[in-house]
Amino acid sequence: MNWWENEFLWVKKNKLYLEDLQAEQLAKKYGTPLYVYSRQKVLANLRRLRQAFEPAPPGLEIRIAYAMKANSHAGLLKALLKEGVFIDAVSPAEVEKAIKAGFHEGRILFTGTSLSQEDFERVLAHPGITVNIDAFEQIESLAAARRRRRIKSPVRVSVRWNPGLGRGFSSKTVTAGERSSDGTPIKFGVEDSRVIETFKRLQTLKFLPVGLHQHLGSGWTEEDFPVAVRAVDRMIKKAKELQAAGFNLECLDFGGGFGPKYLQEERLFPLEEYAAYILGKVENSRLGIRAIIVEPGKYLVAEAGILLVRVEYLKKNYGHLFACVNAGTYNTVPRPAIYKEAYHEIVNVSQVNGSKKDRITVAGHLCETADIFGVERMMPRPQPGKILAVLMAGAYCRSMASNFNLRDIPQEILLGSV
Repeated sequence: MNWWENEFLWVKKNKLYLEDLQAEQLAKKYGTPLYVYSRQKVLANLRRLRQAFEPAPPGLEIRIAYAMKANSHAGLLKALLKEGVFIDAVSPAEVEKAIKAGFHEGRILFTGTSLSQEDFERVLAHPGITVNIDAFEQIESLAAARRRRRIKSPVRVSVRWNPGLGRGFSSKTVTAGERSSDGTPIKFGVEDSRVIETFKRLQTLKFLPVGLHQHLGSGWTEEDFPVAVRAVDRMIKKAKELQAAGFNLECLDFGGGFGPKYLQEERLFPLEEYAAYILGKVENSRLGIRAIIVEPGKYLVAEAGILLVRVEYLKKNYGHLFACVNAGTYNTVPRPAIYKEAYHEIVNVSQVNGSKKDRITVAGHLCETADIFGVERMMPRPQPGKILAVLMAGAYCRSMASNFNLRDIPQEILLGSV
């Protein structure tokens, strides 16, 4: 059995199946490049996440807020809606798409950065939303937007603070601390010294502060666990400081960050242990918190999506063997081109395993050197016209895809609805 096989991906007679369908047949029917998603796999991941937090004490609600920036496919949103999931939205357009999908505004948390007054006005067209303040400097724009919308009822707000430490699989995905590992200043969150000031200003302007939020970064593995629990400790400490200042919070939002397994040798983040740590700390804090929020994105959907591409020809160049495919990374799976650490397993769908393998670089059709899906991968040599599958393409692939070189973004299908 291959390390990446699961409820969605499995191998029969050396061919790749997507649930009960041959990948080759889907490619033939719908054409390539093609995103294929599995509702079944998304819901299986959701169940595992909920089970991790099942020991929650009576009276403590666990709110799972899907980070829809990972993948906003309408079918996936509707599947999560039926499961009672909340939404973590980061732009007015995401808010509007969530509303269109059927999510009640009271189940949407909006967290944005570098926001305009017009952004806030679009969000406050749905006044039941909780607005997560990313900067003290946003408050006046939010207040002006409320006046323009003539909203009289209390607007629920929380504050995204920067706890002073962050983690991510790449320096570009670290979202807390003073600087990322490559020295880039971190733009997100209210710094520690201004959190109480921010809450007081919100209260003065008659907003309703209900929560404290943090997000360290994306792509945690086992080695990130010590930092993640230190951040939990800091969150509890800051919540106690807010309580002492007269702010009794309804919820603590620990963000997301925990991810699936992209590499065989990668050690998964210990989610159950992390959940138990959060639950224990919240219960022992005696803060009277009514809800814990976590914001999974790639954890739910990355494994539940693949990209199918067709090999146009094999090319030899200075001793390198390239499988040249009918897709470009920027238009389909941008992560390897954006993050040097990003890795996606690539499978020859008509001959998954074999004793004879070649070292193959899978190259896209864009005029860009970085347009490489995978460098020197060992796999049975695919012939022209055959199909390759780029795995783990359910998160931050379609949502980050562009029309670079005026290439089209591929069609998406959701199994069970086609």
